[in-house]
Amino acid sequence: MKKSGFGFVLCLVFLIFSNPFLGLAQKENQEPDFRKARHGVYVLAHRGAHNGIPENTLAAYQKAIDLGCDFVEIDVRTTKDGQFVSMHNSTIDSYVDGKTGKVNEMTLAEIRSLDVGSRVGEQWKGTQVPTFEEILHLCKGKIGIYLDLKDAPVPALVGLIRKYEMERDIIWYIPASYIAVIKQLTDICPECILMPDPGSEKNVDVVLSQVKTSAIATDMDELTSSFVEKAHQHNVMVFVDEKEGTEGEWARIMEWKTDGIQTDQPEKLISFLEKRKH
Repeated sequence: MKKSGFGFVLCLVFLIFSNPFLGLAQKENQEPDFRKARHGVYVLAHRGAHNGIPENTLAAYQKAIDLGCDFVEIDVRTTKDGQFVSMHNSTIDSYVDGKTGKVNEMTLAEIRSLDVGSRVGEQWKGTQVPTFEEILHLCKGKIGIYLDLKDAPVPALVGLIRKYEMERDIIWYIPASYIAVIKQLTDICPECILMPDPGSEKNVDVVLSQVKTSAIATDMDELTSSFVEKAHQHNVMVFVDEKEGTEGEWARIMEWKTDGIQTDQPEKLISFLEKRKH
């Protein structure tokens, strides 16, 4: 994710007062079948467990599964021929040597021909960019998915998610520039789990009084103990992006009773959480 600004809040507040779909709010927000945290706090592997492994690849996602993470964060984009792949950047430039181009101007075959592993290490030579469907197949029954919608149509994604019966295994983070699809997602997939970012603490109550959700997203620039407390009063969890990725930061996050941490160091975070439990 790593993450959008306040445009989300402005658009969402507008929608609250102008669109009927947000009347779906209930007193009890959190869904009873939301997956349980394996380590007391949800561990969300940012772009998979990618230390020494190409990010946003099946290998990084498999490593997160092997570690026992609760969610893998994926970035979804659309190719020129309408296929869905997991790549954070809008261009391929930083993933391969000697090639440039935009993801949405390349076909799936062109994207799949890229070697996104050699820059990380010789052992990863030939690693491909995965399709969204490959990720669903890998993760089903093993780990949740934190879906960062970069550039892809919601109806088609929902169709694939329903094919794998994973509506309750995926949380949707939608950046501010895509806020209009919140209504679309709610209309076509009411069972899907929306995870909005309310921006500053002052917006938490108004957002959660209008939107039925299990969790909200934030970052360390906004997180405070009172931010978390407000969300919990609505029976809604808080998932935060780490900033420093240190034990000191994680301890502070936990002292504020935050429910989940999106991290680039999932193995170290799990070790930290397990030591604290004992």
